[in-house]
Parts: sequence; C-alpha cells; structure tokens
Amino acid sequence: MRFDESYSGNVFIKSHPNFEESTAVLYGMPMDWTVSFRPGSRFGPTRIREVSVGLEEYSPYLDRELEDVKYFDAGDIPLPFGNAQKSLDLIEEFVDKILAAGKFPFGLGGEHLVSWPVMKAVFKKYPDLAIIHMDAHTDLREQYEGEALSHSTPIRKIAEHIGPQNVFSFGIRSGMKEEFDWAKQVGMHISKFEVHQPLMEILPKLAGRPVYVTIDIDVLDPAHAPGTGTVDCGGITTRELLASIHEIAKSDVKVVGADLVEVAPIYDPSEQTANTASKLIREMILGWIK
Repeated sequence: MRFDESYSGNVFIKSHPNFEESTAVLYGMPMDWTVSFRPGSRFGPTRIREVSVGLEEYSPYLDRELEDVKYFDAGDIPLPFGNAQKSLDLIEEFVDKILAAGKFPFGLGGEHLVSWPVMKAVFKKYPDLAIIHMDAHTDLREQYEGEALSHSTPIRKIAEHIGPQNVFSFGIRSGMKEEFDWAKQVGMHISKFEVHQPLMEILPKLAGRPVYVTIDIDVLDPAHAPGTGTVDCGGITTRELLASIHEIAKSDVKVVGADLVEVAPIYDPSEQTANTASKLIREMILGWIK
C-alpha cells in the first residue's frame, strides 16, 4: 500500500498522486484463497491497472473526463497467502482508515469474499446502508464444503449483518434452491437474469440512502467476460451493465463505496475481460464519485 508519491508501480490511469487531496481511494484486494472452481482472481487488480492505459480518459456517456475526479490508487493490500481470516481483517482495517479520512473506497478484487469486510466497514459509518449486488450467483450460502469463509457466502453474511431487506441482487442466474428459498423467506430482493430494468424499478425506492455497489464480473455472459473463476452462461451484455452503471449515476441514491471483483486474467488471453473491467471502472469513477 502507498500514501505518498514515492510508489513506482502501476496505477489506474489518471490517478491522482496525492492521498490527502483525493476524494476517493482505489485499492486492490489480491485474494483468491477460498474459490470453489478456478483460482487466479488475485491477479485481477494488477492487470486491470495495466490495461487501463489503453482507455480514453473521456466518457462520451457521461461527458466527463478522468482528470475531473481526484482518486488515489493505493496499490494492493498485502495479504497473507492462504490465510482468509487475517486477510479479511486487514481489508476491513484498511477500509476503516479510508472511511475515517472521509474518502470513497473503491476496491478491486480478488474473489468476492473480499467484499464482505468492506461492506461491514462501510455499514459502521452508514447504519442505513443498502447494498446493490450484481452477479451471476446468489452468494447466499452459509458455508461451502464446510467452510463459512467462501466466495459463495459474502452476500449471506452482509444480509444477516445489515438486514436482508437492505440487500438487492440483480442478474442472478445460478445458486442452490435453498439460497433462493431463504431470500424469499427473509424478504431479500433478488432479480433473476436481468439487471437494468429491475434496477430502474428499485432505485427510486432507495432515493436518498447511502448505497454500496458490488459487481462480480461474471454477471456478464462469458462471451463478454470469459476471464473469471466461475463462468456461467446466460448473462447480461456489457451494454446492459454500462447502462445500469449510468442509471445509478443518474439516480438519487448516494453511492458511498464500490467494488468490482472476480477478474481472473489467466483464463482470457485476449484480455477482453480485463479491458472490459477497466472501462467499467472508468464509468463507475466518473458516474459515482462527485
């Protein structure tokens, strides 16, 4: 991690060199210790940064340029390989510091379990927090193969922590029947298969509330993002995801933090996935960070 101008590693394009002057902090969470299928998402943050140099700095969607936003790239949190609980503790401690400094936390994963300590930290600052979750999978398991710390469990954890009625999932097309049944029983919102249309219906209900947005890249169809650990056909297009990001930007919700996770570059030699993630992050920065 870095908090000064001495860092010489790769940073996301047009990141501001000064932490204190920045509104937001971009940081990586290079962890894939609990994945259930294909590892490799720990390399996602680095590759997303590297390919960001190919981006245009201007968004024709939002008529805004990256230099209009002061965001600081702090690099990756150094996480102990294989130690899930300590890694999660370190992530939560780091995000606590970002929030205490009055900054917007923007995380790059890494497996989806890394979102759990971030959302928990954000909830401490915003007790009326709502979660917008875009994903192929429910992530509502209590455990996977006997392990409570799994990338299959973060949304169940945050739902139980802040109340399931405050969690809104979109694009879901995979999960155990028990997960869908649990969500229905406790009043959690799940929109199957689509994101944009159901999101438009929910956003007015969240007007004025602080919202944390977590996006698993596998909400996209594998045709658009093959570089991820648990691919699942039948997903949305990049166009729909971009439209959804812009819909949030136009809404009256207050986005107070965000992450994009599960990019695993090794499975996509074309680098389509990393490049897509990079552009999505540009739009999230320009749309959500004021």
